[in-house]
Amino acid sequence: MALAHTRDARTVDQQNRGPDAEHRVRKQWVRDQVRRRRITRGTEDNARLAHLFCARVLALPEVDGADTVAAYVSTASEPGTGPLRSALRLRGTRVLLPVLRGDDDLDWALDEGPLAPGRRPGISEPIGPRLGPQALEGAAVVVCPATSAARNGTRLGQGGGSYDRALARATGLVAALVHDDEVVDELPRAPHDRPVDLVVTPTRTLRVNPS
Repeated sequence: MALAHTRDARTVDQQNRGPDAEHRVRKQWVRDQVRRRRITRGTEDNARLAHLFCARVLALPEVDGADTVAAYVSTASEPGTGPLRSALRLRGTRVLLPVLRGDDDLDWALDEGPLAPGRRPGISEPIGPRLGPQALEGAAVVVCPATSAARNGTRLGQGGGSYDRALARATGLVAALVHDDEVVDELPRAPHDRPVDLVVTPTRTLRVNPS
């Protein structure tokens, strides 16, 4: 009986170490590496990079002609979106920002400037009326956060799955903001992982062919 139990345990262990588990481990390793690097960047460096991200996104022809752009409120260590959001509002562009729901899906609200603490520590959210998850369908461009992005458009998020759900509804161009050292040749991609159309860094814009 002990031998049978051992074999059963080995079978379960092998299943737990299958391709999906290996992908999860690799994704988490990349996230950990990126987070360590990001927290070493100073406030001044992040502010400088935020203006470079802003210029890159504003130069996109799809953004230039967009009535509605979805963006995000960056945390202290993420690629900064403050200058971009301000510039879009000054242009008269309708800017949508995410609001985390209780089921970890994303609702959306207009960016009218004021923000309030969100459901998760360190996350700020708009205070205006909620427009519903389907509001993202009206965005010509979706600027989304990522911890890393591959040249083929595979995006690595924070691991909660909120953006994977939301991006499944996106009908416009999807652009991920990452630092230059966060662009890699490849990343594991699960069936639910929605690839992006653009990878934007402070120094370059990569239009990708998701595969």
